[in-house]
Amino acid sequence: MWHKYINATSTDEVIKILAEKREHARVVAGGTDLILELERGVRKDLDTLIDVTRIPQLDQIIIDEDDVIHLGALVTHNDCAASELIRKRAYPLARAAWEVGAPQIRNRGTVAGNLITASPANDTITPLMALDASVTLLSKRGERIVPLKEFYTGVRKSVMQADEMLVSISFPAMTTTQRGTFIKLALRRVQAISLVNVAVILNLEADAVKSASITLGAVTPIITHAEKAEAFLTNKKLTDENIAQAAELAVESATPIDDVRGSASYRREMVRVVTQRGLTAIRDGNEEAGMPKKPILLVNEMTAGNGQQTAGTFPESPIETTINGKKYSFTSGHSKTLLRLLREEGMLTGTKEGCAEGECGACTVFLDGQAVMSCLVPAPRAHGADIATVEGLANGAQLHPVQEAFVEHGAVQCGYCTPGFLMSGAKLLEEQPNPTRNEIEQAITGNLCRCTGYYKIVKAIEDAAKSTT
Repeated sequence: MWHKYINATSTDEVIKILAEKREHARVVAGGTDLILELERGVRKDLDTLIDVTRIPQLDQIIIDEDDVIHLGALVTHNDCAASELIRKRAYPLARAAWEVGAPQIRNRGTVAGNLITASPANDTITPLMALDASVTLLSKRGERIVPLKEFYTGVRKSVMQADEMLVSISFPAMTTTQRGTFIKLALRRVQAISLVNVAVILNLEADAVKSASITLGAVTPIITHAEKAEAFLTNKKLTDENIAQAAELAVESATPIDDVRGSASYRREMVRVVTQRGLTAIRDGNEEAGMPKKPILLVNEMTAGNGQQTAGTFPESPIETTINGKKYSFTSGHSKTLLRLLREEGMLTGTKEGCAEGECGACTVFLDGQAVMSCLVPAPRAHGADIATVEGLANGAQLHPVQEAFVEHGAVQCGYCTPGFLMSGAKLLEEQPNPTRNEIEQAITGNLCRCTGYYKIVKAIEDAAKSTT
């Protein structure tokens, strides 16, 4: 899939390589989109990946003295969903980030990567456009700041050049008079691409709308403002009639296509519906309904990031890693995914390949304290990392409480998906020893069982939690 993999330690190193390699190199952080593109042969000329995950300070979320929020290039969707600052001062972004994929995807996928992929169905672009965000691009030629509204030129196309690295995303924090929300419509509750999404931010004064920002996703080639709806709402109260009219005007900004997931006419009608829902929720003070106060991340904050991620170039160097407490050195498998490295080089076959697309969760492992889909992680990312697989759950002959509960409740049928469920359940109990049923359901949203329902699985995790407290 790639010939050379470089662990960069500074942005200067990254932009130097990009200047030399240009279209033949690509920055990788989460890699949740890029790995799939490589697997499918979309990027045939790409031969070098530049891993930026060990560059300091790129994972920060900060607010400056001008009330501008800055997201580093390594900020993940789970970082945004869990951030008190983002939830308080940029709630639509927190909600959109939480709606992306499943916990394992959100632990790896970065907001910057979501923007760079440039799909109009990517969830975080819509709220960032509503927030009037800009991106900072760095190259050997210097730094430039591009407003997000000028960043995109078409579907999966942007003004970003081959020698540039996106290093920061910035936007004004919402003020005390602003309220907003994000609504996503998809074919299922989780792990789904948007059919339609909308971000709404209103500046409210004296029960009237002083200004409105309404952006629509997945219904135009580029995320767009519903300008007529925004203008109509200005200086108006949020009555049922005005909300309905604004929702009708929003439809005029939508130019969707017919595809296998939905017709253009259905999408246009859903633009009206979701816009109306968003405006009504803000008026009624329900804009955060359905968003957990503390979302499940499948992260152990005590161990997350403990891996010793060191510089290296592969395949010139071996992949030195720790798996289930044992040191490994791999001199092959550098151009594989972590899943295939574990199975084929490490002979740890408990981790299963179900879809190889980050959909089923059968390949869930722990990477530096976080649950991830190993089918979407480049193998060299294991260098210097601490990895746990299903083989490491038990303590000698003593099964993990989740494993024991699965046996007791018969929460296994064909068993193919079971390793992934066990890993998600075990990480949940590290994060939240006394989970509610809703938290258990959040934790396994990234794990699919093809055999049956999830009742015994949920019950097993519930009982495992009781046995550990």
